Amino acid sequence: MASIRNSVTRNFSAHLFLFAWLPWLMGAAPAPADAVAESLVGIWGSEQVLGPQVRGELTLTRSENTWRARIAGFDVPVREEGKTVSFVLPGGQGELRGRLTEDRTRIVGHWIQPRVRTSGMKFATPVELRALQPQVWRGTVAPLEDRFSLYLVVQKEADGTLSAFIKNPERNFGNRLLFRVSVQDGLVRLVATKGTTRLEGRFDAQARQLSLFFPPLDATFDFTPRGRDQAVGLYPRTPASGTYVYERPIAERDGWTTASPGDVGMDIEPLRELVQGILDQQPGPDAAPAIQGLLIARRGKLVLEEYFHGFDKERPHDLRSAAKTYAPLLLGIALDQGAPFTVDTPVVSLFPEYKGKLAHLDARKRKLTVENLMTMSTGLACDDDDEASPGNEERLDDTVPDWYKYTLDLPMVRAPGEKGVYCSANINLVGGVLSKATRTWIPEFFTRYVAEPLQLRGYHLDLMPSGEQYLGGGIFMRPRDALKLGQLYLAGGVWNERRIVSQRWVERSTALHATMEPGRTYGYAWWRHELRVGDRVYSEYEASGNGGQLVMVVPELELVVMFTAGNYNHVGLWRKFREELLPRFILRAVPPPPGRSPGGTRP
Repeated sequence: MASIRNSVTRNFSAHLFLFAWLPWLMGAAPAPADAVAESLVGIWGSEQVLGPQVRGELTLTRSENTWRARIAGFDVPVREEGKTVSFVLPGGQGELRGRLTEDRTRIVGHWIQPRVRTSGMKFATPVELRALQPQVWRGTVAPLEDRFSLYLVVQKEADGTLSAFIKNPERNFGNRLLFRVSVQDGLVRLVATKGTTRLEGRFDAQARQLSLFFPPLDATFDFTPRGRDQAVGLYPRTPASGTYVYERPIAERDGWTTASPGDVGMDIEPLRELVQGILDQQPGPDAAPAIQGLLIARRGKLVLEEYFHGFDKERPHDLRSAAKTYAPLLLGIALDQGAPFTVDTPVVSLFPEYKGKLAHLDARKRKLTVENLMTMSTGLACDDDDEASPGNEERLDDTVPDWYKYTLDLPMVRAPGEKGVYCSANINLVGGVLSKATRTWIPEFFTRYVAEPLQLRGYHLDLMPSGEQYLGGGIFMRPRDALKLGQLYLAGGVWNERRIVSQRWVERSTALHATMEPGRTYGYAWWRHELRVGDRVYSEYEASGNGGQLVMVVPELELVVMFTAGNYNHVGLWRKFREELLPRFILRAVPPPPGRSPGGTRP
């Protein structure tokens, strides 16, 4: 799957930086470590929040016709236009886009934070201010924390040399890399045994202080020595939990009813075995399933909720391309409300402002429909798996002022509908159709028609340079809330007896529309598979994102499963969540429906 836009850190291990001392790097094998170097042996950790700095209490006041905003030491004027209030902090350190409710008791809107350093994207976070007294409103701004953690494990080899590996829960830096380590006159160098990845820093053996400079983030990370219980992100659970003991998820005010597996006809033993296997994993240089969250719901009830490697239920997770599936959901809601187009409407006709401005407009492109966008069968020269493709997601950056126009102006390489090709820009262009049809900023539409009725909170929507929401992937969301997407579709478009989208749209979205590769078919941003358990075959559809962000629905078993994980750019590993872990443990925990014959077929 293509990931969120991330030109800085999408694949750290592919290229970092070269030092001026290449002759040293190309020299003979390192000499055995001396006493100073050996004092590096052990676990070192560094956890940083890189920003944003502005957060916390926000107060808006109005005196006659003058508004002021106060937050984090700033005191700035507020612009009022009708019911809309907004302000921008100096230096682009944050901004508010809000709206005063009719009864003037609340200001609801979004806080837009500056770019996060690890992804280069801006995010919009919902915010609500409530009236404290006449003409005074107050609330809390809680932008996405830009976290970055590094755990360095240094080991002494049999030949006396030092080796090391790095684990990074947020971006998977160091994935499958083993480093040679040397220390000379306080200078510590880490050189990967494969590839060109290299790190350099300072080491004070007497003070037990280690620092490494990390050029992609232009930051120095200060490490401290850690014991097993101080490396929260390195191990699955801290402290070591031993034998897993199941606990029923705790119900809270987010719409989920909770239950024990036995309450919904599931066998607890395969689930215990799965979680125990995750807990028993030990860190090492080899790739391992870095599962950070596992949630299971059956018959509309949350029955298992476990988090690992420093994550918890309140920490929003990067959904990567699993967030693509919200684009057709938003479009379906708009169509249910009478939006002036259909899935068969030609896309070019919905962008009249581009008339005469598209260099690659031909008869085939004029036939490209809204449905072609949602099924990634546009025929445009857009392939995220081909770095040379003009429409590759990595080409969408600040040098492209209008991402919608850029995508629609790509050359055609085949007829629309002829073949499905994975292309994030296709799904993002659905956002252009949506915003123009509804004349609504997408974050506002998302909040009103998805987040509020689904009882979502603490989420962060990524934005394009234009300020509009990027629908090609990358929403940060609490896993409990992300799981609701699967439950919504399993229930035919209903969440807790409230209809969000029509059942007809759900059925159409999960039906077969395109074939990406043998055995993998595609609906409206839903992947479709067949899973075998013994002599039975179950249909499954899923929202899927790089690293192992999977919302999986097995309708026949009334089952929704979510994995969150950090195996970025390692599809061979995280696809095993569906191909192995789901059937071997989770589906095995559910008895086959009575009267069902083996070898079922997909509807």
